[in-house]
Amino acid sequence: MTKKVCIISTTLRKNGNSELLANEFYKGAKDAGHDVKMISLIDKTIHFCKGCLTCQNTGFCAIKDDVNAIEDVVLNSDVVVFATPIYYYEMSGQMKTLLDRMNAMFPKEYKFRDIYFLASAAEEEDTAMDYAIQGLKGWVECYEKSSLKGVVKAIGVTDIGDIKQHQHYLEESYALGKGI
Repeated sequence: MTKKVCIISTTLRKNGNSELLANEFYKGAKDAGHDVKMISLIDKTIHFCKGCLTCQNTGFCAIKDDVNAIEDVVLNSDVVVFATPIYYYEMSGQMKTLLDRMNAMFPKEYKFRDIYFLASAAEEEDTAMDYAIQGLKGWVECYEKSSLKGVVKAIGVTDIGDIKQHQHYLEESYALGKGI
């Protein structure tokens, strides 16, 4: 069965390590025959949530930027993938800002059931992504029909392209995409 897959690359570094993970997931999902859309936040304008909760009454955020278009893709996808660099043991600020801003989705119908998380970190401890994973799990729990299905933890990669020296992370990301 063909699935609609939305991959959101939250890094602001072109060809950064988490973006390379996202690209491999994309290739795997495409090779499996799925309809895949990649969204990069590099060229997106995303403002901070103001906490006005207007979205809970209207279904739309009062702030006019690129988030409404991203929400539409996410709501209509079967699979949602977030790729992020890890900073100070947490997801990137732009990813957290996007999650906060997608609050307008909360009362709406949504198709996505499977969530995946791809992360890269300079730290070499296997626990380097634990806080970020917990943060994403908090968002996922707000969507009761969904669950976190897979995680790639690419540790020990700092500079742009370092992940190419750790092919097993790229292969793991490809395999996750291929296996959905």
